[in-house]
Parts: sequence; structure tokens; C-alpha cells
Amino acid sequence: MKDQRDNRREYAAHWLRRANLGKDPLEQFQRWFAEAVDAGIKDATAMALATADDQGMPSVRIVLLKHFDEAGFCWYTDYRSQKGRELAANPQASCVFHWRELDRQVRIAGAVEKLDADAADAYFDSRPEESRFSAAASRQSAPVDGRDTLEARVAELRGRFPDGRVPRPAEWGGYRLAPRLYEFWQGREGRLHDRFRFTRAADGWVTERLQP
Repeated sequence: MKDQRDNRREYAAHWLRRANLGKDPLEQFQRWFAEAVDAGIKDATAMALATADDQGMPSVRIVLLKHFDEAGFCWYTDYRSQKGRELAANPQASCVFHWRELDRQVRIAGAVEKLDADAADAYFDSRPEESRFSAAASRQSAPVDGRDTLEARVAELRGRFPDGRVPRPAEWGGYRLAPRLYEFWQGREGRLHDRFRFTRAADGWVTERLQP
């Protein structure tokens, strides 16, 4: 195995000071998110989502952020998936956005709740037709004997819904992570990074600079 201890690069794209932080963490996230999108970063909405089961065993995967506001950060999935089962047992999660081209990371943690059926229907109906059929045909994270089985299920559904209007499965919907913690990380020269943590308090947010 090749030794990777000398595989490094310098971080010198930007800096972060308390004076130029947003007035609250959502404003700061909106600013950085807009800059990531404007920079043309591919999959700027991709976030690593970490969940844990009722025994505390963690798991992590990439999901796509679909919308966010002051209430939280939302994504959609099959409730029967591993993350769905873990969230049912332990409705807490953490996510991280990594925008490599800007040398930035944002960590967000908090409680998770399901979105209502109207929100799930609205997003499901907005998806491309192929994505809707794939979601309806799949029991996410469950074993399958081969791809042919999945393709056969899609074909069967297309036969039942030739107009393309396959309904949203009851087991498919959205989640919202309500933040209680944000951390903004800006890579800096010599690994003396800028890090700021926002922690929710009764009257707003407590802001702290963290050592790198």
C-alpha cells in the first residue's frame, strides 16, 4: 500500500473572521451555499448524512439537500432504508457539506422529524419520471437477487401507469433536520484553520471561535 502521509496541499482560498460572519448561522450558511453554487461546484447540495442505530452504531452516506429554511434542512428517501430505520430508532443526525474548491466545510447537527405528506407529494411529483418509477420499484437498502429484478419491477409499474403518473409510495417521504449546532470551517495556510461554532441557546445562538 502506498504511504499517503506526504499527500497534502495548502489551503489558501479564503479566510473567515468573526466580523464577517452572518448575524446568525442560517444567514452564514445561505451566503456560503450561494457562493458554492455561483462557483459552479458540482453537487453543491451534496451532504454527508450521519445517523446511528439504537445501539449507537453510526452510519454515513451522501444525500442531496432539497430545500432549507429557518426550520431546518430537508431531504427525501425511503423510510425503510437504513437511515430511515435508524432515524425511527434514534431521531438525531449530523450532516456535513464539503465544498473542496472553496476549502470549506459546514457541519450541522440536531433532531430529525418527518415532513408531512403534502410536502412529500409535492416533491415526488416534481421529480423526473424515471426517478419516480425507480423510487416506487425499490425497497431501498433491502437485498435483491439482481438488477433484472429491479428492471422488471419498473417495467411492471410502467404497464400499470402508462401515463407516467406513478403514485408516491406511502413508505417514501421527506425528513427535516432542525439544527441545534452549526460549525463553519475555512481551510487556511499552515493548517491554522478558521472555525466558528454556533450553538443554539434559549435566546438565540452562542458563537465561539474554535481552535483548528
